[in-house]
Amino acid sequence: MLKVGITGGIGTGKSTIARVFSALGIPVYEADYRAKVLIENDVSIVKKIKDLLGKDAYFKNGQYNKALVAQKVFGKPDLLIELNGIVHPATLKDFEDWALTQKNTPYLTKEAAIMGKNSGLDKIIVVSSPIELRIRRIQQRDNRTIDQIEKIIKNQKTEEQFLAISDFEIKNDEQDFVIPQIVKIDQILRNLA
Repeated sequence: MLKVGITGGIGTGKSTIARVFSALGIPVYEADYRAKVLIENDVSIVKKIKDLLGKDAYFKNGQYNKALVAQKVFGKPDLLIELNGIVHPATLKDFEDWALTQKNTPYLTKEAAIMGKNSGLDKIIVVSSPIELRIRRIQQRDNRTIDQIEKIIKNQKTEEQFLAISDFEIKNDEQDFVIPQIVKIDQILRNLA
């Protein structure tokens, strides 16, 4: 079965684009959501994160202390790499297990911010948006300062790096209509499947 990635930087609208593919009947694996589920429910992952970051990485009720973890790893690339080394392989395995359960679909999609040509995907769609629009969207959605948003964007791939791994681009810029772009890509992917 054809596996298609949907990626792009924070605030580009990946989730919105993924919802449109879902409305077209295409299964969507939401990597960020599934990673959160695994981080809080997979006993092996919980233990590894506590070993790496300390028991206070989780509240007493078992909920992941995202704010504290973000404080611990921001500005410490090596620690962030170690944390990602725990979460990403588990999420990749979870995606592969999920993919095996998908039947009667021409292709499936995986929506994730972190993706590369070696991600086990057949095609990659990159969602792009101007930086000012991305910042505005994030401010409306999250309780983050511009400084925090800019740090996150700085730690992600540049638009050029995203486009370098893409097979398709969806411009989500308030000038180009996204639905016709998605329908065109969907038709191409259905013909490839």
